[in-house]
Amino acid sequence: MSDGIFEGLKVIDCASWIAGPAAATILSDFGADVIKIEPPGAGDPWRASVPVPGKTTDYWWQLTSRNKQSLAIDLKHAESLAVLYRLIASTDVFITNFPLPVRERLKITPSHLHAVNPRLIYGSITAYGEAGAEAARTGFDATAYWARTGLMDMVRASTETEPVRSMPGMGDHPTATGLYAAIVTALYRREKTGKGGVAQTSLLQNGLWANGCYVQNRLFGEHVAHRPPRIETPSALANHYRCRDGRWFLMALHNEARQLHSFLKAIDAEHLAKDPRFATKEARRANARALSAILDGIFAKRDLSEWRPILEAAGVTFGAVFTVDEAADDAQSREIGALVPFADGKGLTVSSPFHLDNATKVAPRRAPSVGQHSEQVLRGAGYSAEEIARLKGLGLLGEHHAASLQKAG
Repeated sequence: MSDGIFEGLKVIDCASWIAGPAAATILSDFGADVIKIEPPGAGDPWRASVPVPGKTTDYWWQLTSRNKQSLAIDLKHAESLAVLYRLIASTDVFITNFPLPVRERLKITPSHLHAVNPRLIYGSITAYGEAGAEAARTGFDATAYWARTGLMDMVRASTETEPVRSMPGMGDHPTATGLYAAIVTALYRREKTGKGGVAQTSLLQNGLWANGCYVQNRLFGEHVAHRPPRIETPSALANHYRCRDGRWFLMALHNEARQLHSFLKAIDAEHLAKDPRFATKEARRANARALSAILDGIFAKRDLSEWRPILEAAGVTFGAVFTVDEAADDAQSREIGALVPFADGKGLTVSSPFHLDNATKVAPRRAPSVGQHSEQVLRGAGYSAEEIARLKGLGLLGEHHAASLQKAG
């Protein structure tokens, strides 16, 4: 494994589903040693979220749990909790998104763990925060990040259309990045003070941050209207259009004074600049619907592949509406290290969304099977073969069987 910035940093991922584990994944990308704690048997319930009917490959698990070691242990028992505390004594970061009452019941709250290790950074994700009447409520990114914060309501094509469902992990992954930032900030503080602490965030808070522009408008007393349908856009030059082949692109021509002439010339529509309805920016705003209809007709005459070089040559900022197939095969995404190969050379994965100069991320290793590293982790913590056998005999320690590994790639 390539050495990373966080080489030697010990992290325990005692979370489930996406947001908490993904924060640990980012740390692992930069070299942290991450132990994934999950219950024996089925393990983290996220493992069962197989996205393709009829397929057994755990694609999503590979994304969120790469680079980690799996310790399958039942934390509901005192013997198992003693194992966790023994690991915590030499751990730098502990991450969980268990509901607050569950943490109390399992005795894994900050006060419990800081009593064992005062230098520990306790990374916490909740649905609705850790104060107020809803602190104990459970939630997913679809409910707390997407629906609760106005995002789900505001992205509708019109007020008449149904609310739009979110994509899996759409709020979890940004929230994970927020927790990562909080953890790194807490680590920096520890360097200065020698003390650990709690780094916490919530799906609700990250969703409000994502919808910050409109929420800030309302906080200043402004009425926030639903966005109008596409044909009623305030600016026809910042709208999306469909080409002859049915493909869409989004145009964002905001510097009209500098870009309008070259744009109209490129699409053979220079005459529009002389039309009094479109001669000034104010007129174009007042007649945006008419201009959008005209541009609809123009862009419908050619395929997207023909419009791309034309708009690029004119210096127009635009983006094709990619399918997932295209996003997964995007050469630019590979060039910038957003899509990277697994260490075994079989297939690609989505990398964490930032880079540092002179720092190389580790080559992503396959996510573990349930309990794949249980014995290895315990031996590293000083447990003898007899102690490990005893834990197994009590049914508290998940065992790894090679045959249970799912093939991926």
